[in-house]
Amino acid sequence: MDLRMLGYVVAIAEEGSVSGAARRLRLTQPTLSRQLRELERRLGTELFAREGRGLTPTAAGKALVKRASVVLAEAEAALEDVRLAAQGLTGRVTVTFAGSGINGPLGDALGRLRRELPRVDLRLEESFNDAEMSDGVLDGRFDIAVQRLPSRDARLATRPWWNQPLTLFLPSAHPLAHAPGPAPLTALGRIPLVVWPREVSPHSHDEILALCDQAGVVPRIGARGRSVQTVLALVAAGFGGAVMPDSHRALRRVGVTPRPLAGTNTTLYLVWRAGETDPLVHRFRDTLAGLAG
Repeated sequence: MDLRMLGYVVAIAEEGSVSGAARRLRLTQPTLSRQLRELERRLGTELFAREGRGLTPTAAGKALVKRASVVLAEAEAALEDVRLAAQGLTGRVTVTFAGSGINGPLGDALGRLRRELPRVDLRLEESFNDAEMSDGVLDGRFDIAVQRLPSRDARLATRPWWNQPLTLFLPSAHPLAHAPGPAPLTALGRIPLVVWPREVSPHSHDEILALCDQAGVVPRIGARGRSVQTVLALVAAGFGGAVMPDSHRALRRVGVTPRPLAGTNTTLYLVWRAGETDPLVHRFRDTLAGLAG
């Protein structure tokens, strides 16, 4: 018994006649009558009894119609799932992101995507380690990474998403915090620095040392923090200044004054697997790209 035959039975039951069902199904009445007789012969029982000028399901017919309605609905739902999946409108996508993104436009963008793609199971995971984010995309743990310093790997595809300056977050009581305008790179040599431990975020750690080298200053490490909140707390406590993306000023930590670093810029990238074929990942990535600030 195939879905077509189940549809015939349901149509006859709902129309109350073979002629009405034939019109609805765009079949000739003799063709539909023949199909019904053949089905009843195979099942060894009558499915419909004639009452007056119409047909009424027998007990066996009622049992088949009840089951057939469920099967047909499930079949239609399965086809709809296939159509939505092919269009990238359903499924699961896992996004890993850096704090510098979620404190900037990424939070609003993800919220909008959640509203626009309600059938998508959106999984989010924050990370402070750029290398781990890129590795997670490569090994399939993540579908998309939104990060500042993606690994250079031919198996990864990247797209610039959002630019912002790097900022020197200073203790509000420090003299550097009261100077006007952006801070020069040489300011990195006038205050101890609060940095990420290299094992937590090697790319960010090395970036700060490279800036010091570019400015011709020798960095002094005042403290280390493993989260943005800890780093800012250490800055507020006077342990030194911290170089982080400007979007972290949205946290408005009391006792901390941000000053953009002159001549610096950092970019958030969308990162995904090169050769990715999942329509959902493509739709999510392209929609996210269109929502950049």
